[in-house]
Amino acid sequence: MNEVKINWEQALKEFDMFLRMERALASHSLSAYIHDVERHAEYCSKTLEIMFPDEVTQEHILRFMVFLSDDCFLSERSIARNISSVKAFYDFLTQEQYLAYSPAAETGTPRFLSYLPVVLSTEEIEAVFEIIPLKKDTGIRNRAMLELLYSSGLRVSELTQLTYSQIYFKEEFLRITGKGNKERYVPVGEPALEFLQQYWTEVRVKKTPKPGYESFVFLNPSGKSLSRIAVFKIVKKLCALAGITKNVSPHTFRHSFATHLVEGGADLRAVQEMLGHESIITTEIYTHLDTNYLREIISIYHPRR
Repeated sequence: MNEVKINWEQALKEFDMFLRMERALASHSLSAYIHDVERHAEYCSKTLEIMFPDEVTQEHILRFMVFLSDDCFLSERSIARNISSVKAFYDFLTQEQYLAYSPAAETGTPRFLSYLPVVLSTEEIEAVFEIIPLKKDTGIRNRAMLELLYSSGLRVSELTQLTYSQIYFKEEFLRITGKGNKERYVPVGEPALEFLQQYWTEVRVKKTPKPGYESFVFLNPSGKSLSRIAVFKIVKKLCALAGITKNVSPHTFRHSFATHLVEGGADLRAVQEMLGHESIITTEIYTHLDTNYLREIISIYHPRR
């Protein structure tokens, strides 16, 4: 294995040179490969805080696939192309001996039900909520955000793009625009509405939005809409403070929302509608999670475990 530890920038440069010189790809194919790998590198460095390709594991590749689906709204065909590009990238680094093996080697065509996402228990959810300092403006904002993620199962992109006109306080619903610009109406719990109202009337009114961002609910210090990366870092920090060691992300609250509904006996079609899944097959992962939960109960309490 090469003794030189290569970073993302250098790895991308060498991969680009390889594609140009040895693969002799057409310009549009070359651009597609590089664009896909650049997106992967940005996700790893900014979201996962992985600064070197040799630190990436198969789990990170799987999480990237979910990111492409749930945050980038890509079709399965586009996701498959992205993963193909990423595989070629890691194959190249392996051939050049920058890696001992490719973390994408065993990653097949995207099948999003092939693994179980991270889920927090209700006790862990409460622990995160309780750790948030409500005497600070940022604390009120963060509590409102996390309450929304868990109460309504929002994608992080749906949270960051949420506008005041999408909130129906009296009816206790949110009007959400999801994948493919499809609208859905999602119930929102009373605690989430209370913290959202508190944030808007006590904190948000003191913010001066940049032109074009006046209607956005959650703003960053510069007056623009809060980014997905910022929400990710907030969630990671709060969960760490709450003593949670699971590999969490904002999407963990969406998974927890759906899992707890299914465990409580909610109709799968209703959960599908609230999550904005086009196919019931995608929602069925939460029945797998429920089965896993039941298996744990049996292993703990059954006399013949």
